[in-house]
Amino acid sequence: MGVAGSNRRGGGAGSSAPGTFRVTIPSDFNSGRDVQERILQDIDRCGYSEEASFAIRIALEEAMVNAIKHGNRLDPAKKVKVESRVTPKRAEIIIEDEGPGFDRSSIPDPTHDDNLHKPSGRGILLIETYMDAAQWSHGGRKLRMVKENG
Repeated sequence: MGVAGSNRRGGGAGSSAPGTFRVTIPSDFNSGRDVQERILQDIDRCGYSEEASFAIRIALEEAMVNAIKHGNRLDPAKKVKVESRVTPKRAEIIIEDEGPGFDRSSIPDPTHDDNLHKPSGRGILLIETYMDAAQWSHGGRKLRMVKENG
């Protein structure tokens, strides 16, 4: 399944000019993986360091899974909106689901002794650790992540 959406890119083929990608997908993991791969192609094309590429890959995967599984609860009628702006110096990714949202301050700390052996609950920590900025808005339904390259 390919990713439908608009892709506006400045410059010609192979250009490192700023690119913007926007798409709305169903709450489906396969569609989420397609979006991740599309954004990571822009990261590679813009020459991000191995460390920055790894950080973005981890945070993006966690954010997509959270939106599809926890936000939209795998409801096929609900959509996930994704927007990315990637330049050689900076990647900004916005992911918004149609779920009930959440209060970031109510999420338990996965590094607390009581939570160390729980099988889930680390996605937000990974996002906040690997990205330079991570901000939730719209009642926790929208995440804006930023990673600087360099």
